[in-house]
Order: sequence, then C-alpha cells, then structure tokens
Amino acid sequence: MIKRNLTDQIVGDLKSKMVFIGGPRQVGKTTLARLVGDSFFSHEYQYLNWDYREDRQAILQGRFTAGQKLLVFDEIHKYRNWKNYLKGEFDKHKAEHKILVTGSSRLDVFRKGGDSLLGRYHYYRLHPLSVAELSGQRNFPVPLQPLALGEHPMKAAAVCQRLFRFGGFPDQWLQQDEKELRRWHNERSDRLIREDIRDLEAIRDLSSLQVLVELVQERAGGQLSLNALTEDLKVTHKTAAAWMDVLEKFYYLFRIYPYQSTRIRSLRKEPKLYLWDWSEIEDAGRRFENLIASHLLKLCHYLQDTAGHRLQLYYLRDKQQREVDFLVTLGTRPWFCVEAKLTETKLSPALKYYQARLGIPYVFQVVNIPQIDLVQDAIRIISAEKFLAALV
Repeated sequence: MIKRNLTDQIVGDLKSKMVFIGGPRQVGKTTLARLVGDSFFSHEYQYLNWDYREDRQAILQGRFTAGQKLLVFDEIHKYRNWKNYLKGEFDKHKAEHKILVTGSSRLDVFRKGGDSLLGRYHYYRLHPLSVAELSGQRNFPVPLQPLALGEHPMKAAAVCQRLFRFGGFPDQWLQQDEKELRRWHNERSDRLIREDIRDLEAIRDLSSLQVLVELVQERAGGQLSLNALTEDLKVTHKTAAAWMDVLEKFYYLFRIYPYQSTRIRSLRKEPKLYLWDWSEIEDAGRRFENLIASHLLKLCHYLQDTAGHRLQLYYLRDKQQREVDFLVTLGTRPWFCVEAKLTETKLSPALKYYQARLGIPYVFQVVNIPQIDLVQDAIRIISAEKFLAALV
C-alpha cells in the first residue's frame, strides 16, 4: 500500500480536531482513511458511508460500535444537516473517539447544512500520486533551494513517465492498462455527473453538462473563454459560469489566474484551465503542462494545509503576449516560476523578462527529456523527473 504524504499530518491533527479530506472521486480518500485507522488506531475504527443504507441509518440513529477510537464518515456532506450533526457529535464525544470525514466535493466551502464548524476541524486536499510521493522523496522546500534529486534518479525517471502516460489516480497507476484507462475515463465522468453532481446540485440539463466535460478536455492547458463555451453549449453566460464552478467544486478541473503586478502590463481576465486527471488529455504538450500544473498545485495545497503558508499558483502573461506557464507566490511575493516545454531546451525569452521585471528568486524551464540539468543566464533548465521529485 502506498503511504500518502498527508498521513502523518492527519494523524497529528486528529489528536485535537476533526479532519476533513476532500479530493476527486477515486483519488484514494477511503484507502487513506482506512490506512489511518489500521495503522494508527489499532484497527479500532468504524467506517460509515452515507451512500449505504445501513450506514446511513447508523449515522442518523447514533449506533456506533462500542470502543471505536476513530469514526470515519464518507460522503456525509450529502446529508442536509451534516454540519450540525458533526458539530454535535464532536462537541459531545471528542474524548471518546476521533472523527475523520472524507468527501468528493469541497467540504471547506460546501454551503448546505447549518452551524459553522470553524475551529473544530482541519481540511486537507488529497491529490493524485506525484513523482516525489512514488519515488520516496520527502522534500518540503521552504524556502525553495536549488533542487536536488536525492537517492532515486532512475526510479524518479520511470515514475515520471508512467505518471505522464497513466495519470496519478491509484487504480490506473497500478494497472498500467491502456484499455482499462479509457474505460475508466468514460465511467468516471459519467458517475461524476449522474451520481455526485446530480445528488447535490440543481442541474436539470445533465446531457449539456456532459458536453461541457468533453469541451473542457479539449481545452485543458489553454485559456478559458466563457463566451466561447456559451456559444458551443447554447446556454447563458451565467449558466456556463455556474457549471464551471460545479466542476471545480467536485475536483474535476482547476483554474489558475494571471498574476497582477504594477511592474508588468498583465492580463486581468481569462484563467487557464487544467484537469485533475491529466491522462484524459490527448495532446502530449498540453498533457505535460497539465502534469506540471498538478504537481505545483499539490505543492501549494500541501504547504497551505499542513503548515499554513500562503501560497498561490498563477500564470504570467502581459499585453505583449509574453507568457510563462506558472508562477508560485509565497505570501504576496513571487517565489519561483516555471515554463513547461515538452522537448525544447532553448531558453524561453519570457523567463528572462519576468525574472528581471519581477525579481523572481528561482526560475525553471522544465523539459520532458531525461538527464537534463544546466544553468543558463541564472535560469535552470531541468528534466521533469528531477524537478518534480524535489516537490511533494
């Protein structure tokens, strides 16, 4: 079983608070919860899934197995009064058992329910598997120093290429089967729309939402134009925007926005669009860019959720069309930027421009070519496996 990089932090937080784990369908939330129960609570835990009738009745009636040190509630956010329920259970019984909650929508912003749970829980976002997680690296770069691969260069290279091909969702990573991957893509999107979203969102036209999912797959890695989507879907701008928010809330996609600074004439509108499962993207260049985006978002979320650092992921583009794929800020200041190139080792001029204009401490051009690591004009051109193995 793969130990996830959030395991120790979750166990530590359970000593004093509830822990919520959000993330995409089939990313491994239930497996992680069971691992915590088996490894740290001596198998003395009870798993309760709101989607199962018997478990739902046990939750509503408070019928828990005696002596359980940990209660795991899965998909309980589908219960209208779930916040008040958990608040009452935690306040009354926190000395008797710990509470771990998992769900496939964003539990931190979910509005259905009653009283606030502020101060009673910590929220973690579980991401797909990453190069560092699978190759045994544990580098948590604050502040980011010149990256070092560590002890597993060959392992990291193989892991990176396997992730590029099959994605980071555990089942598909382990199976390595192209046919099963295609079938899983179809089933995952259908279940997302016709089970998860249908149960929680007031969307009648599910067939048009399915078309939106297909359009999103084609446009991942590019700028998102809601106006273009409204024309393709024949819906209003408000409807298209609301549907995009729903897909983001259910961890199907994420958007990053242009960085704003008085030092550059930056764009102020369109975000760039990426998928949580980059293996759905056919174009190799866009898939590679999405792979890098997902690893950087995982780094930002990890340092936010575990250490409280204020990190944000942006992209850089100005009115002269100079663009860099990613900028990570720490607090309000640029920390490092990254340009993703599938095979191009020639230095991107935009990197040099933004490095000078914004005073970015660390600048990288990441390429999908093994064993590349050189410095040119204070910019590091580096292989993807080496760069990604130094994250989380």
